[in-house]
Amino acid sequence: MKLGIIGAMAVEVETLKEAMESLQVSHRCGMEFFDGKLCGLDAVVVQSGVGKVNAALCVQVLADCYDVTHVLNTGIAGSLCAELDIGDLVVSRDAMYHDMDVRVFGYPAGQVPGTESPQFSADPMLIEQAQAAAERIHAGHVRIGRVASGDQFICTPEQKEAIISLTGALCTEMEGAAIAHAAWKNHLPFVIIRAISDKADNSAEMDYPTFEAQAAQHCARVTMMVAARLAETNEEKSAAELPAIQK
Repeated sequence: MKLGIIGAMAVEVETLKEAMESLQVSHRCGMEFFDGKLCGLDAVVVQSGVGKVNAALCVQVLADCYDVTHVLNTGIAGSLCAELDIGDLVVSRDAMYHDMDVRVFGYPAGQVPGTESPQFSADPMLIEQAQAAAERIHAGHVRIGRVASGDQFICTPEQKEAIISLTGALCTEMEGAAIAHAAWKNHLPFVIIRAISDKADNSAEMDYPTFEAQAAQHCARVTMMVAARLAETNEEKSAAELPAIQK
């Protein structure tokens, strides 16, 4: 297993880069790729930049040039759910776009023509690992659900209510669905982990700078715990297979 870990902004990946070992750094598409080991797991950590195009490009480079087998998107998001407070964690069940709309041609809201549905489903094994790690970091403050993405910073009640009505998502951000879409295209299992940095309403502009670093740190800790557990699982699998190979 080799895990591609994507964060949009520096604050979302700095802790992860600092924790990596056996590091090789390379540059593609204006992005810096840190290829090595994270908590014992083969991994590539990269800052994609903000927005859907940057995010999708990043997945494609990971697939084409770094042979990743799984993708994890870590970062921050605005809450769309009254029960989700700043610092709480969301693990994706699936992801969809909130700004894709070709309903005039008979597609459901959010669906990209040529895809199977408006939603891209996360990998069950990665969901399980992410949820377990998130609960260890912030017990009782973890939700599994939909992540909605679009090229907008959501900061008004009107925007927020429109996205809730359209998607039923728990949180909103600017990269997850594009990462999910590109992962689906490349047959790569994925999961999105988001820490809530703001309430996606009139307080968003005030909350976001205050809680951005704290929320990103939550996600980094969860991501490292997921990597450690996946590394342990790989070792256990290898040990179980060894007697059969020796025979």
